[in-house]
Amino acid sequence: MTGLSNSFSPETLRTLGWSLLHFVWQGFALVAIASITMALLRRASARYVVGVLTLVAMVASVAITFVLLLNSQSAMRATENAATPMIAFAQKAIFAQTVQPVLAGAPAAKTFSAQTLPLLVEFWLVGVLFFTLRTAGSLIYLERLRRAASVSVAPALLAKCRELQKRLGLQRVIQFCECRWLDAPAVIGWFKPVVLLPVRALTGLTEDQIEAVIAHELAHIRRFDSFVNLFQVVAESILFFHPAVWWLNRRVRIERENCCDDVAVAACGNHLGYARALTTMEEWRATPALSVAANGGPLAARISRILGLRHTAENRTAGLGAGFVCFGAAAIAASLLWGVSHPAAAARIEKVLLAPVARTAHAATATVTPARISSPGVLASMVVAPDPNSAPEAQPDPQAPAQSSAKSSYIEEMKSVGLDHLDVDQLVSMKIQGVTAEYVKEMVAAGFKPDPDELVSMKIQGVTPQYIKSIRDMGYAPDGDQILGMKIQGVTPEYIKQIRDLGFKPDVDEIVGMKIQGVTPEYVKQIRDLGFNPNADEIVGMKIQGVTPEYVQQIRALGFKPDADEITGMKIQGITPEYVKQIRDLGFNPNADEIMGMKIQGVTPEYVKQMRELGFNPNADEIVGMKLQGVSAEYVKALAAEGYKLNAEEATEAKIMGITPEFIREAKSHGFSNLSMEKLIQLKHANIF
Repeated sequence: MTGLSNSFSPETLRTLGWSLLHFVWQGFALVAIASITMALLRRASARYVVGVLTLVAMVASVAITFVLLLNSQSAMRATENAATPMIAFAQKAIFAQTVQPVLAGAPAAKTFSAQTLPLLVEFWLVGVLFFTLRTAGSLIYLERLRRAASVSVAPALLAKCRELQKRLGLQRVIQFCECRWLDAPAVIGWFKPVVLLPVRALTGLTEDQIEAVIAHELAHIRRFDSFVNLFQVVAESILFFHPAVWWLNRRVRIERENCCDDVAVAACGNHLGYARALTTMEEWRATPALSVAANGGPLAARISRILGLRHTAENRTAGLGAGFVCFGAAAIAASLLWGVSHPAAAARIEKVLLAPVARTAHAATATVTPARISSPGVLASMVVAPDPNSAPEAQPDPQAPAQSSAKSSYIEEMKSVGLDHLDVDQLVSMKIQGVTAEYVKEMVAAGFKPDPDELVSMKIQGVTPQYIKSIRDMGYAPDGDQILGMKIQGVTPEYIKQIRDLGFKPDVDEIVGMKIQGVTPEYVKQIRDLGFNPNADEIVGMKIQGVTPEYVQQIRALGFKPDADEITGMKIQGITPEYVKQIRDLGFNPNADEIMGMKIQGVTPEYVKQMRELGFNPNADEIVGMKLQGVSAEYVKALAAEGYKLNAEEATEAKIMGITPEFIREAKSHGFSNLSMEKLIQLKHANIF
């Protein structure tokens, strides 16, 4: 596991992993129901409601499954046991062996939970981070667009907009602005919506067409579509891995545009003119992803629907077909996860898929054939076919008394230690892994009451009574999962003793965490020799972030004297000796906090040089403030072109207050000239224009 998942406990990672896997079939099932329901509904508004509610159910299903599995050990055990056949089968299909039997049954699920699920969650977290950053970038762009779109529309057009707003029953404060950066009308903002009307649309459409597209945008505001759209983006970021989510989101957006088209046509009553407006704006298409625009959605379908040419029966058939396909996908995904395949069917699947592997092994070495398959996903034994050139084996005497069944005697042994009512998978797995009655008794004597799955897992990982005793002699009292985790991570009594000799007193979770992250006694000694005295959490944090003795020495050679938290923070922010030297060469002499602040805000040597070339001579705090507020070389040059040559503090304040070259030109167009920056800020704050 890497840094993204280190803040989660192994139990949380396992539960989250199973919840995401469950959503594979849940997502298909929910979208199948939605697809069929939407296909049977005639009104776009009803289909839209069904789509949004289904999307809410998708997000809720993951959360409910996570809470259920986290708070119910029986539900978690049922999930792992049910998934065992398919996991074991996948192991054999991918890692087939020619003589040694593969790990089967409960151990497969335990190994999958302990090793594969955290990796799946890691990939999921990376995906969520990527889509979240993408969304954040879009939100920042929208905010900049909102600030830039400050030119109000002409009084005549504003009056028409207000009249349309009143006709649609909208009492909210809505701002109507001209925009040069968009090619089609759009709405941005959630609590203070802004309708952006591009100059191109105002000059390229007729008066009736402009009225229709404005009504379309007002319909988005009346229906609070911006909030729903934001929820859709969040759902896509969280559940990005499931195609059903993307398909459903696309349908919701299509139906949303259909609903607003209905409002626009009802308000203006000109079907043909509105359809022509959509066709014209489609050629200009350029709108932000998080805005809601009049030219959104598939154009041909929308125009056909507005003009009454849409083939409802054909679309209904396609929707029903998609729903049944999703039902099939949900059934397949659920059966793979839950292992509900019939034993005979599982055996046939194994025979078909593993036959090429068996033939390859036969050609390369001796012939190995499956003796029998006693349950789904479990290969009970492997026997080596006899060599035809070898001497014949002695045949058993038919008169000899029949020996008792080994399987029956093993069952009796298990019953004698309290393990009765075992299913076939459990029996075969325990027998293969060498779980004996004596081993069970020793585990019970050690204070554990493990179930069959835990017994097999402990046996696989080599958990012995002697190992348990040695751990308890160190003062620990781990439960079954903890002792298994300690053994898996290679926590030995010697390792614990070495860590304790260094002054640490870690609990079970802390000692496992230190071992997982590769905290060795040697590493601790090296850090201590450098003058640090970290606790368990700090030493793990330093190791995770890659703080090495060499890095500490390089930073100290530059004059810094950071403590454990500061050196870890500098490493996290990617502060290198080279970066520090470059900043110092520019005349700065920052301390540890200042250098981290500069790095966090993205202050680069190139940025400092650009500001210096423009006549600025900022100190560390000023250069960080300029970068934080987005004061760029282009911005400074643009203000200078309008006659304003500012110092670092004034440029930062102007940027904070939203003083742009466009605003300055707007002020001049109203007869204001030679205004000081203070006066411009007062005009901006008062929202005069």
